[in-house]
Amino acid sequence: MTPTQWPATFTGRIAQRLREARRAAGLTMAEAAQGCADRGLPELTEHSLKNLESGRKTSITVADFVVLADVLGVPPVTLLFPLGSSATVEVLPGREVSTWEAVAWFTGESPLDEAAPEGSARNVLDVFRQHGDLVAAALSSHALARERRRAASTTLDRARRATLLQRAEGYEEHAFEDCQELRTFRGRMRDRELAPPSLPDELAFVDQPETSTPSEDSE
Repeated sequence: MTPTQWPATFTGRIAQRLREARRAAGLTMAEAAQGCADRGLPELTEHSLKNLESGRKTSITVADFVVLADVLGVPPVTLLFPLGSSATVEVLPGREVSTWEAVAWFTGESPLDEAAPEGSARNVLDVFRQHGDLVAAALSSHALARERRRAASTTLDRARRATLLQRAEGYEEHAFEDCQELRTFRGRMRDRELAPPSLPDELAFVDQPETSTPSEDSE
């Protein structure tokens, strides 16, 4: 494929994936166009979609692309690359790579030989991914601690209750450490002038300021 052919071919691949996603969603072109209008993009009409899917329209704007992905209920990146249906893809003119490698490149997940420089676009992506991992860990340990404490409170067997309470304390310690790590990490993000994502309701307390106990105040 020549460099001049690549843009139209790339758009054609997107159009094919859009058609497949639309049919999988059970939407007609008219319904997809209405979905675009409902999202503030009325210019993406049924006629425009017909031209795109038929190949008569050989380009698509970023705005059209992301709105259509939302209408069809698919991750936008899955419309760019034929993951699952093709082993390789020409990700750029003359650059053929595995389809998964193309997805990883696009989402900034390609392995690096060394850490990205602080402040670089890739570094910021990595920071937010690490934050997501910390949130997931804190949610998991917090839920386990709460469940163990609940189980202990609902048994009438003294011996079993003591065992469950002991286990609950262990899980609560893990949850405390995970939440402390998350709080520290979010503080470091703010120090770098990065705005951390909002926390789930279950972890809202992580952002609350520390309060001292009366005994601490008197010392």
